[in-house]
Amino acid sequence: MNIDKILLILIIANVIASIKGFSDRLFFDKYKFQIGAVNRGEKIRMLTSAFLHVDYLHLILNMYVLYIFAPIIIVKLGVIKFLIIYFGSLIAGSVLTLAYHKNELYYSAVGASGAVAGIIYGSILLNPNMSLMMFPLPIPIPGYIFGIGYLLYSIYGMKKKLGNIGHSAHLGGAIGGYALMLLVFPEVFSLSTSTVIILGVPIVLLLLFGNKLK
Repeated sequence: MNIDKILLILIIANVIASIKGFSDRLFFDKYKFQIGAVNRGEKIRMLTSAFLHVDYLHLILNMYVLYIFAPIIIVKLGVIKFLIIYFGSLIAGSVLTLAYHKNELYYSAVGASGAVAGIIYGSILLNPNMSLMMFPLPIPIPGYIFGIGYLLYSIYGMKKKLGNIGHSAHLGGAIGGYALMLLVFPEVFSLSTSTVIILGVPIVLLLLFGNKLK
């Protein structure tokens, strides 16, 4: 697969920043997402934290998923709309994380997972019948089923505080990817009407009753 130049630059930026953060703790701490620092006015962390990762496995997984799904959007919509969805989802993930953990001053997070979640959701809307794998199921499942499972797992993970995972960033990114895809490519309403509805229902319910997660 020929990789788009902008996508390649994005992946390289993630790799360089992450490797720098692995060996330079001051750099890592300066640019990671942290509630207290963001509340003090360091809003740039809501962006820069998405270029840092905890370790090589975290970095490789996010970049591999981005490499797989990003071309679906780039080929169909072009690189500008891809970047809108990527960075919009990134910010959406950070905003939801900030809102959900606003009273946890020492809560911190890093990783491109929010942006990547948005790209996954955007790709599913463009191609709802794509086959995806979702652990622990050993068989491929349709993209729209994967999307619902991903969303529900993120909600459950937020509620139960499962593992050292930024479930709120995943959830915010997925919602951002969904909304931005509808904004930049409204034709998806007619091309994938049922998928738009199926994925939209849990998002609407979340927005209406999200305060019950606490």
